[in-house]
This record gives sequence, C-alpha cells and structure tokens, in this order.
Amino acid sequence: MIRVLLADDHSLMREGLRSLFDGRDDMAVIADAANGRTAVALALKHKPEVIIMDVSMPDLNGIEATTQILKKLPGAKIIALSIHRDPRFVAGMYKAGAMGYVLKDNVFKELLRAVKMVVAGQRYICPDLTDVVVASLANPAGSTATPLGNLTPRERQTLQLLAEGNTMKRISQHLGVSVKTIETYRQSIGHKLGVHSMVQLIKLAVREGIVSLEP
Repeated sequence: MIRVLLADDHSLMREGLRSLFDGRDDMAVIADAANGRTAVALALKHKPEVIIMDVSMPDLNGIEATTQILKKLPGAKIIALSIHRDPRFVAGMYKAGAMGYVLKDNVFKELLRAVKMVVAGQRYICPDLTDVVVASLANPAGSTATPLGNLTPRERQTLQLLAEGNTMKRISQHLGVSVKTIETYRQSIGHKLGVHSMVQLIKLAVREGIVSLEP
C-alpha cells in the first residue's frame, strides 16, 4: 500500500484528489494539509511514501516545504502540483528534490501514473511542460536565475509571511523568535534584494513564486 499525503490550500482540490485514491487497493490518502507548515508537520508525523505538494501555499510555499521535508525524510517521494508553467517554478521544485511535476489542469489524468513512476524511482514531468523543460536546459542561467538565491531559508519564509500581510509581531510568534530578529531578517532581505518598500517586496514575492495571486 502506497501511503499518500496531500498538501493544497484549496479544500475542493484536496477533496478532488482524495477521490482519485478512494477505493484503491494499492494507494491510500493518510492525511492532508492546507499549508506548507502543516504539510511538513504531517509528513514528519506519518512518514508517507508519496507527498502531493502544491507549489503555491500560504505560510510556507511548496518549494520550502519540500526542502524541509527531504532534510528529515530523504526517502519521501514528492510530486509538485501547480498551475504554474514558468520554468523557475519547475526548476525550483526539482532543485528542492521533487520527483515529479503535474499541472493542475491535467491532474486527474496524470497523477496516479506520476505516483507509480516516482515510487518506482523514476522522475515524472507533465507532457505539457516538455517545451518548458527543454527551453530551460537550453538556457539554464536565464530561465531559472532568481534574486532569492542569496536568501537563507528563514529569510525566504519571513519574506513570504511579510508578503502575505503578517505583522512583525505575528511573524515573530509564528517562527518562535523575537520581533527584533524579524526586523533583522527584514533588513537583510531588503539589502540582499535591493528592495526596501513593502510594495516592492510583495511584487517581487509574487513574481518569484514566494506567494501567489491564486484565488
């Protein structure tokens, strides 16, 4: 039995994904999460064989959640799920350690096959993304370069929480550090990215996939 964890911030999507696995003898959903932080906690608790990971989620996005999970559970197989075709998102998930990438438009046709392939140790890429992958391989520096590469994981999480509208105090409570530490992170982020106003930070976070404008 392949034990599966679902992580997506839309309840209807999670319900739809569950329906794919209902009644199967070889796969079962053992838990689901509505944000990246919960996904990490549930993955460490249940240790599923496969994790279906939405790329854009509140609190902690799919790329960061994937990175954190695989540090503790290197044997887990993670399949990215997204509306995004941008090569930066695709490359970001694979670089974080994901074994597959499925577009939400095709999820009900492709996900079960993707699960079987990654469990067998094979990578899966949505056929509709073949041209994107080829283009990124032809121009790796230009297609996947991001100004976020110099940020630490904690700075990237702070940037996401700031861009989602959280106050310094709330972020400090959320991350278990002082407000002064969060202010230091904010200053470091601005210095590294050359961006200092909240409007500019939010625009950059959306552009780079740290947060999403998905409804």
